[in-house]
Amino acid sequence: MLRFAADENFNNDIVRGLRRRRPDLDIVRVQEAGLSGAVDPDVLEWAAREGRILLTHDVSTMTRYAYERIVVGLPMPGVFQLSRGAGLTVVIEDILLIAECSITGEWEGQVRYLPL
Repeated sequence: MLRFAADENFNNDIVRGLRRRRPDLDIVRVQEAGLSGAVDPDVLEWAAREGRILLTHDVSTMTRYAYERIVVGLPMPGVFQLSRGAGLTVVIEDILLIAECSITGEWEGQVRYLPL
């Protein structure tokens, strides 16, 4: 199963909803990993080391740093950019669908936008 990380400013209602629906889903909030206040490149580096796809709302900088990692050939397990305006139920369903239907490594080097 895929492993996820939720960026520091990621909507906690989504994380709680994911955990409620799938208690076995491997999702870690950046704060839980001791990375509160870490800069985006450090968060992406940690996610890569841990093999975690990053969930974020940060459209201004996180995706830029993710693409920079891809260009220089650094590992980047994937980033899902979620619209803040999307409904919670839709976003939760999309993440669960991705988690259940994807194989490990499928999202390597990709930045995708949700909802689908």
